[in-house]
Amino acid sequence: MNKKYSISTFLLLCSIAISAQQIKTIKTDIFTVVYSEIAQQPLELTYIVACPNGTFSRSGKSFWVPEGISTSDDKDYKDNVYDKGHLAPAASFSCTKESLHQSFSYLNSVLQHQGLNRGQWSQLEAFERDAANYFGVDVKVKVEVLFDDNTTTLPTGAMVPTSFRKTIDINGTIRIYEFPNIDTKGTDWVDYRVK
Repeated sequence: MNKKYSISTFLLLCSIAISAQQIKTIKTDIFTVVYSEIAQQPLELTYIVACPNGTFSRSGKSFWVPEGISTSDDKDYKDNVYDKGHLAPAASFSCTKESLHQSFSYLNSVLQHQGLNRGQWSQLEAFERDAANYFGVDVKVKVEVLFDDNTTTLPTGAMVPTSFRKTIDINGTIRIYEFPNIDTKGTDWVDYRVK
């Protein structure tokens, strides 16, 4: 079984030296992210479901590269099975045009298998919004992007995560889910709950 690495041990995974400038913590209006410029992927992202009933359409929206940070971009997602997976879901921030736009930053995009992104991951995001609606409380979410000994690096330079751990706090009740970065067709999102 491959060992999975959190942020603190991720640094050991990389074969080249990583300076402090290559791991950045960035706070936006909708999320806070710890970002690796070496992996060109977020390592951890936290958010609170802002608008579970937002109505702004994501139609025609494109991901954009933030200024001054080396992130993944369109070429990393070309001709492979990986979607530009939102960690902070666009649907949870569709209350204003600006918050929806912010959700399309590459700081919030991860190389996520399309079968996971469009399937069980998407259903868990819907659960978060349903919980915010039903309980009328802040739903706080932390996503950890995990890498292991078999992590691959694309020819474009971005590293592909091996799994994702999502911690959801609903009024003090904690639920933790862990998903491998593979096609999860034929499974149910509740199967991935680990706590």
